[in-house]
Amino acid sequence: MNERADAPMSEIAVFVAVAQSGSFTRAAEDIGSSKSNVGKAVQRLETRLGTRLFQRTTRAVRLTEDGETYLLAAQKALEGLQEAEQQLASRRSEPVGRVRIDLPAGFGRLLLPSFVHLREKYPRLTLEMALTDRMSDPIGEGWDVVVRIGALPEDSELTVRKLCDLRLGLYASPDYLERKGEIKTLADLALHDAIVFRGPGGRLRSWTVRDGAAVREIAPSPVLVLADGQALVEAAVAGFGVTQVLDRVALPYVCAGRLVHLVPDADVDGPPVHAIISLGQKMAAKTRAVVNHLAEVLQQTVR
Repeated sequence: MNERADAPMSEIAVFVAVAQSGSFTRAAEDIGSSKSNVGKAVQRLETRLGTRLFQRTTRAVRLTEDGETYLLAAQKALEGLQEAEQQLASRRSEPVGRVRIDLPAGFGRLLLPSFVHLREKYPRLTLEMALTDRMSDPIGEGWDVVVRIGALPEDSELTVRKLCDLRLGLYASPDYLERKGEIKTLADLALHDAIVFRGPGGRLRSWTVRDGAAVREIAPSPVLVLADGQALVEAAVAGFGVTQVLDRVALPYVCAGRLVHLVPDADVDGPPVHAIISLGQKMAAKTRAVVNHLAEVLQQTVR
């Protein structure tokens, strides 16, 4: 049993050129080939299809009935491919399409409002987000961008872009400070209520602070212990006391006047934030737009 191979698109394009020009010679000139190559391409196509596409005479080249039928289908196919190529070229230069983003839970909730501005800038961009603190697999789970805080596992199949460095600082609400008094030095902390984070291992996290040229640990006596980073911030905003959180987490609350940055000289370096992107091809414009947006938002400073 003979199997007929599908006709290469190059042969179909040659056939369309001959049909439109009505001449093998003119078709060869139009596509930058030789008359001999054009003739052979049409012959191969006719052999594959098992029919004659042209009636050839010394004076003219005319389509057969089968040729007219095939020409309509071939033109539609080539037009569809051309349209697809134009769309792909547009996507390479303009952010278009869906971008799947995986963000740390608390961090993601704070970043979420900023994506409104990204959508206003690029209205043809669609965003799909997951807010989770587990280490997702960018390749296996099909994420375009995975944002993670802290050290990352080494993986040659991933590309990583550093978005920012975080800092740890002390914060409290204006209402709390009005009730309990101002905090101007680290020594003042001993007279104030503390909100402390309990880590996954069950241990209370001490506060790491810069005291002059030295960095030291403070183990405050808490009035409230929480195991959720976002709840830590919300408790400080509610006026429970002083807490230590990442500067980018505190930023929107400081800007809104709901938290006060205490003893800024006591801030210490925190973990870095990275965007993890699957390798394999040049970064699409839509993915680059999201990564650039994240870097821009995260590189703002706490006022």
